[in-house]
Amino acid sequence: MSFALAGLFVLADDDPRWSHDPVAQARAACAGGAAVVQLRTKHATDRVALAWAREIRELTREAGVGFFVNDRFDLALLAEADGVHLGQEDLAPEQLPAEARARLQVGRSTHDEAQLIRAMTEPVDYVAFGPVFGTRSKESPYTPRGLEALSKAAARVAPKPLVAIGGIGEAEAGAVEAAGAAGFAVISAVAGAADPLEATRRLVEAFGVTRLEESR
Repeated sequence: MSFALAGLFVLADDDPRWSHDPVAQARAACAGGAAVVQLRTKHATDRVALAWAREIRELTREAGVGFFVNDRFDLALLAEADGVHLGQEDLAPEQLPAEARARLQVGRSTHDEAQLIRAMTEPVDYVAFGPVFGTRSKESPYTPRGLEALSKAAARVAPKPLVAIGGIGEAEAGAVEAAGAAGFAVISAVAGAADPLEATRRLVEAFGVTRLEESR
């Protein structure tokens, strides 16, 4: 399946505080124009996570949306996902089994210059960087990096796409795009929205403002 590693990345998250489960979040993301859905499971059993992953795979396939599984290449393979997204505490990209590397695209989270430099030597397809702003979706040992650091990170990883993470909502989407990010990832902006579909649409529109202005 062909899709761009750019635009809105919606993390379908299983935190019990959300009123919508990961499949419902993914369904809204697909209908609202997201480029990629990432399944993030920190509470579910492997059995439940795989069931969600397979259902989300069907939704994303029908919508022409990319599908990544966070942290777990084994679940990504079993669900026939497009890729796996790896954090700094996960298996290093070069340690993935040959089958996983052949079948999956790989994203890598980074939070500082040293991690960015290392990521450029790793077999990854895109790099995420942040938190750009403060975030309430998950605990992070890293302080907000800001737009200037984001711009420098985007330049460092080019030509690979950089995805901005951390505290990004509708109001910040245009700024992260202007700073050079190819895309941006959200959790609470969709998972915590009263209407996840409308929230997704508004985020997609907000990120497109910079491109529209530059084309005039």
